[in-house]
Formats: sequence, C-alpha cells, structure tokens
Amino acid sequence: MANAPQHIHPVSDRLLQRADKEALLGQRGCTVWMTGLSGSGKSTIAIALERHLHARGHYAVVLDGDNIRTGINSNLGFSEEDRTENIRRIAEVAKLFLLNGAVVVCCFVSPTIAIREQARAIIGAQDFIEVFVDTPLEECERRDVKGLYAKARKGEVKNFTGISAPFEPPPSPALRLTTINRSADTAADHLLQYLLPRIQRT
Repeated sequence: MANAPQHIHPVSDRLLQRADKEALLGQRGCTVWMTGLSGSGKSTIAIALERHLHARGHYAVVLDGDNIRTGINSNLGFSEEDRTENIRRIAEVAKLFLLNGAVVVCCFVSPTIAIREQARAIIGAQDFIEVFVDTPLEECERRDVKGLYAKARKGEVKNFTGISAPFEPPPSPALRLTTINRSADTAADHLLQYLLPRIQRT
C-alpha cells in the first residue's frame, strides 16, 4: 500500500479476491453514485432500487447521507473541508463493499464536480456510475421533506446546498433521472434496466 506507515501490513493480497466474491454472488459489483439536491428523490429511488435488485437475486448495499452522518461521519459538519472528508470516507467504504462483490448505491448531495471526481478516483472510474437525480430546486423546496429549505431560508441552517452553497450539476452523468410527474418506483425501474446488463454475469 502506497504511503502506508511501516507498522501497517495489509492482508488484502491473502484474502479471497473480488472475482471469488462475485462468482459466489452471481453478479458483478459496481458503485452507483446518486447526486442531486436535498429532496430530489435520491434515497427514495435507492430504496426502491434495492428492492428491485433483491427480488432478482442481486446483493445491494445502500449508503445514505443521513445514516452515514449519524454514524461513521457523525463528527463532521458542513464546511467545505468536512464535506470533502465526508465524501472521502464514504468512497472508501463503498470501495470495500465493491471489492466484496456488492452493488453499492450511494445517495449523497455531493454538490461539486471536484468532490464527485474525488469519489470516482477512490472507487475507480470503471466501477463508478454517476446518476444525476435532476429535480429542480423549486420542486425540492416545495417538497421540503425534512423542513431544511425553510430553515435555510431563515438562516438557521448554514452552507445549505442550493440556498447558501452551490450545487454543480454533473456535465455528463451516466444516467439522468427526473422525478417530475414520475414516481420513484418508475425512476428506480429505469435505473434498474440501465444497471442489469452491467451487473449480470455472462
């Protein structure tokens, strides 16, 4: 391992490898990185996608922003530095699941191109599928599922993406999903049909 301290001795080369795990699971692993504004529908689509995959015998793991921030990243805030570290840790966790053959579904605002490219670099471009849940700000704010937009408008929530912090849409995502006049289940099925050729073993 590059730059590893001398007292650290990784055992990864002695463990069963990714191909062994994928053969056992009967699938090919990948990481689906869902980006979009808060309230865009990322988590709802991911929940439906997990169920669709499970019904077809595929092993999937969902990593969601709220769950991660109440656990492994509970010590991080929303400064630019903390957002970067948040995504770095998530990408490393996603990579661990990926190397064990899972279809990893990540649901994170991940608001800048640079921060998503950081995740892509850690996970590996060949296994990184960027999905843009393209829901307009006004619709996300209308839904305001968690009441965060209202608080952000009042200045009670700082550095809130779309209000007091920027969101940079992916210039060329692998897939763009819209949730306007479309159910989350329909969007999830669209994503499923895109993924199946990628994860099914021949």
